[in-house]
Amino acid sequence: MRALGILYRRELALAWGGGGGALLACAFLLCMTTMIPLAAGGDPRVLSPVASGLTWTALALASLLSLERMFERDHEDGALDLLATGPVPLEGVVGVKALAHWTATGLPLALVAPVAALALGQSGDLAPLTLLTALIGGLSFSFTGALGAALALGARRGGLLIAVIVLPLFIPPVVFGAGGLQRGVLDQPVGPALALLGAYVLFAVVIAPLAGAAAIRNAQG
Repeated sequence: MRALGILYRRELALAWGGGGGALLACAFLLCMTTMIPLAAGGDPRVLSPVASGLTWTALALASLLSLERMFERDHEDGALDLLATGPVPLEGVVGVKALAHWTATGLPLALVAPVAALALGQSGDLAPLTLLTALIGGLSFSFTGALGAALALGARRGGLLIAVIVLPLFIPPVVFGAGGLQRGVLDQPVGPALALLGAYVLFAVVIAPLAGAAAIRNAQG
């Protein structure tokens, strides 16, 4: 457990000390949700019905920004080889890196998501639900993103490859998260959508470390 804690703190230090990845993601989210009303004319009757979907699409795209460096930086300087032979199994390394990514990037994005949704015309009454779904869904973005980053390890133009791999995996949380908000708009029970979102998060938490570790071993030869 001590080794996991040290690795977690190292990942947070790298995430916050490497150029403000979380700030970049939050700025991208706010810029995107500011540009959409300008492009669509700013009519609330046009934006409000699709605000939930647009917010979640923007969250998914913003989550992509910091995935490329999740393993590539350690792969380039040899730190990943040391981590692979260290006391923490490689599956644990992938899991800790994904959890640190959620803490450093997913958590700030979730805090900004209600503001982004308001900019798109969503009711302020849905701000707590927007925050809750973004917190849960952000975990799936980080874990499936870690899988994509591991599969693209060492590839040329890895950022583009990660996007191609990961975006299909982002579809379920976008559908369930936006669906939960839409049910909130219609004053319907949001429990089923949250349950589906939570189930997908559990799936990602179980599968991503195992598959990601296998991909890293393959990349290391």
